[in-house]
Amino acid sequence: MIELVGIHKGFGRQQVLKGVNLTIARGQITAIIGRSGGGKSVLLKHLVGLIRPDRGQVLVGGDDIGQLRGKALDQVREKFGVLFQGGALFDSMTVFDNVAFPLREKTRMGESEIAERVGQRLEAVGLADMGHKFPAEISGGMKKRAALARALVQDPEIILFDEPTTGLDPILLNSIHRLILDAHKRFGFTAVVVSHEIPEIFDIAQEVAMLHDGVIAEHGSPELIMSSANPIVRQFITGAADGPIRPASELPSRSR
Repeated sequence: MIELVGIHKGFGRQQVLKGVNLTIARGQITAIIGRSGGGKSVLLKHLVGLIRPDRGQVLVGGDDIGQLRGKALDQVREKFGVLFQGGALFDSMTVFDNVAFPLREKTRMGESEIAERVGQRLEAVGLADMGHKFPAEISGGMKKRAALARALVQDPEIILFDEPTTGLDPILLNSIHRLILDAHKRFGFTAVVVSHEIPEIFDIAQEVAMLHDGVIAEHGSPELIMSSANPIVRQFITGAADGPIRPASELPSRSR
């Protein structure tokens, strides 16, 4: 579904991505893990063409989106839904109107058809009776559910999850992970999940890629990652203080 070939990206003197190669299989949940500030969100933005690589290719369904402009790029972007880290709901809109927003902006669906589609997606995420509420009136976990309903409303082929469980307690974290897994089984999308939740993310991912120092240090099944002999992977998944991964406080200031 998605193939990254030799992706390089720098900002000024800082090289964030240094030759990322990664294949993301159609219909699977792929987790991208790695230390904070290591370029995971930058990598995610490449997938939808929000950032263009300095070198390399981002292939989505065979199309090199780095070479696309205008309507051609928009057509590829229509394959994507996104669940942002904070949910990114509009505070001035009800939950229903938040979920309906992409349909009203990007389609010619009538209000009755929109109402049916939105109702189905809210039901799918367990918010069937919450459409009239405003974001300020619902919990953090419910906001994540509403954001997922919005990401699902246009039936995307691919959904990107940028740290979807940030700020949630362990019970809500596992609840959102189960929700992602249930939605994946029901709708069959390809999922890319940026996460720091180790080992919880291994319970829902079918593939895991660890981004370290601008490249993919390891890629494979959760079982392969958990049993990896790579010292970088071992240190990250165990959280050990000693190892090849240096604390940010010990890095040269130019690299932070």
